[in-house]
Amino acid sequence: MIVQLIEPDQKERVIYYLSKKFTNCEINYIAIEKKCCALAWASRKLWQYMLYFTTRLISRMDPIKYIFEKPALTGKISRWQMLLSEFDIVFVTRKTIKDQAIVDYLVDQPLNNPKLSESLFPDKDVMALEPKPDSVEPWCWKVYFDGAANSTENGVGAVLVSPKGQQIPVLVKLNFGCTNNVIEYKACIVGLQVALEFGAYDLSVFEDSLFIISQIEGKSQAQDTKLIPYQKCVSRLILKF
Repeated sequence: MIVQLIEPDQKERVIYYLSKKFTNCEINYIAIEKKCCALAWASRKLWQYMLYFTTRLISRMDPIKYIFEKPALTGKISRWQMLLSEFDIVFVTRKTIKDQAIVDYLVDQPLNNPKLSESLFPDKDVMALEPKPDSVEPWCWKVYFDGAANSTENGVGAVLVSPKGQQIPVLVKLNFGCTNNVIEYKACIVGLQVALEFGAYDLSVFEDSLFIISQIEGKSQAQDTKLIPYQKCVSRLILKF
């Protein structure tokens, strides 16, 4: 949605609305690449507005920085870079969530059957992540990860927090059945991969499963044959930090 600030009271007025469904290929992008894809697509549709004016991009993560500071350009990244280079786009962090958090969650987790909504929200509250002061160095990146499973779907989520406090959330839907411990490992792997994608080589990892953390730290070894490959994958990723 594109809005314009109307003088003199600076009220927002909607002047254009767009909607798009991701293709089968695009839906596999990580969260930040989905933002980049959406921005590039919107800029093609709204070029007559964006070409001659400064556009303020209000979002939870900065796709502009991701596109123009990524060291290794892939095909899609280079295309997005060329497309967006002609526009004057200024990123603005979205500081308030309000009721939009519920809408964002429903968009990320579409329901084919509305009757399933009760099982997908088992007494959970929608909250914003507020990192608490701790002993972690101020220049260190942080990653929080968790997983969830129910009778119908499985999913993992991770939040990467930069030294400046910028939060980069990632959600991944799993299309196969798995145990809670497998989901926790998948969430950890996703968090580490996103951290590497952003060049966060000094990283502190937080999770609420002592079982998984103890195995990641090497204090115990996975005995379940389903968990051994995931523990080995995490061990290989840790070597890159």
